[in-house]
Amino acid sequence: METDNFSQLFPLFSESSKESLASMLAVAWHNTYPAGRAILIEDAWGNAVYFILAGWVKVRRLLPNGDFTTLAILGPGDFFGEMAILDQSPRSTDVVALCTAEVLSVPAQKFTLTLRQDPDLHYRMLQLMAQRLRLTNARIELAHQPSAVKLANVLVNLGRRYGQRNGGNAHTAVIFNVPIKDLADVANISPEEAQQLLDKLAAKGWVKIDAAKQQLQIQSLPQLEQLAQQSVA
Repeated sequence: METDNFSQLFPLFSESSKESLASMLAVAWHNTYPAGRAILIEDAWGNAVYFILAGWVKVRRLLPNGDFTTLAILGPGDFFGEMAILDQSPRSTDVVALCTAEVLSVPAQKFTLTLRQDPDLHYRMLQLMAQRLRLTNARIELAHQPSAVKLANVLVNLGRRYGQRNGGNAHTAVIFNVPIKDLADVANISPEEAQQLLDKLAAKGWVKIDAAKQQLQIQSLPQLEQLAQQSVA
């Protein structure tokens, strides 16, 4: 993959030098995973950082009762696997493809060496990790909010981070039609609540599901954002 195309797709590398990026890509390997395939397994030691070129994945954790809960949904231009490398510990979560996913893997030693040699990349990594921590904190703060507010926050975050614009319209976003159980887990609501709320949003014309294309089309981001910002005392 060309360095310019890679840096455009991944904000992490927006300020990186072409030399360090080319050196890293030279040893990366490309894999395609079908829907349902585990890309990373919990408790496996980290040996690479993974960059999503296309497709969507879910980050999940095994619960004591044997069930899995989905912690996050990631789309094109995002990455995962860095924590196990940076703190040199076993992975604490699984990552599973939600649809056909193209992933570029960079060996752990090469990635950490590039971080040390490129101060701009190092700083950008710290910024993105801080953003992820902020999202986690925001999710905790939403714990006692109405289910509609929780779901709206998830949809807005996915739409703003990964959504494709319909005809260049900034008020719309097209995302993957995330399975209702995974969407509910991330929003911390029940699947039944999530389905009922999606049906209501569809009736209002705020979202549209295209099952054939595996798309969830957000028709009005501003209205969803207003809902997401509502709260109760």
